Amino acid sequence: MSRASRASTKDKAAAQAVVGPAIVLVRPQLGENIGFAARAMANFGLADLRLVAPRDGWPNEKATAAAAGAYATVDSATLYETTELALAKTNYVIATTARPRDMVKPVMTPESAAAELLSRQKQGQTCAILFGPERSGLDNDDIGLVDALVTAPVNPAFASLSLPQTVLLIAYEWQKQAGPGGLGRATRFDGPAREGTPLPNTRPAEREEMFGLFEHLEAELDAHGFLRPAEKRPTMVRNIRNMFHRMQLTEQDVRTWRGIVSSLTGGKRRNP
Repeated sequence: MSRASRASTKDKAAAQAVVGPAIVLVRPQLGENIGFAARAMANFGLADLRLVAPRDGWPNEKATAAAAGAYATVDSATLYETTELALAKTNYVIATTARPRDMVKPVMTPESAAAELLSRQKQGQTCAILFGPERSGLDNDDIGLVDALVTAPVNPAFASLSLPQTVLLIAYEWQKQAGPGGLGRATRFDGPAREGTPLPNTRPAEREEMFGLFEHLEAELDAHGFLRPAEKRPTMVRNIRNMFHRMQLTEQDVRTWRGIVSSLTGGKRRNP
């Protein structure tokens, strides 16, 4: 895809990106992984991609292809010869690592790291996250440049994450802290999704409505001899009511259930 045809996509992605920490890839080996990392950044609202001495040079067409639409992030990536130069204008830096280091540095989870980064950003600090080469990760000289380490709670028997996986994990935790709070893709009809059960055109049932359903149902069950023997009736009624309480019925659900009971007991008969 030409740069001209990518312009609208680039502008759109840039408009949706938020100010956040720089993603610094130190000596990345594969152009594809740079592109996948850029895509993960765009997914979660990050735009500042910095590359330190990529093995196959820059720009890289394989990175552009792998970005799959995150062209703004790829096209605006900045190139540095050393890690020190990439971090020169930053105030606070964390490094990702899967193994303990013989250095006295704070160690955080991705969630804690995202919270710390957001807090420092609100104070006006410029922050960065350092990611190492695919094969070996960051060396101790690079680790020596940072303020803290971030390690994910992975399976100890298989703890190695790929470069794009690690970027996506950190970017996801950043978006959780800094994002607008919606889930998925917002639409002009529904807006962003929210955690929980949506209740369009209805509401949770009130207890008065639930009690009316219980009286209706139990009267019909009595009339048809279901709630027998008499000594077991109180327990059976409680069990039936508890089933409905676990359903967390809406007002519409209650009306539907009352219609079902009426239909089954001959309240409204219709020809087939």
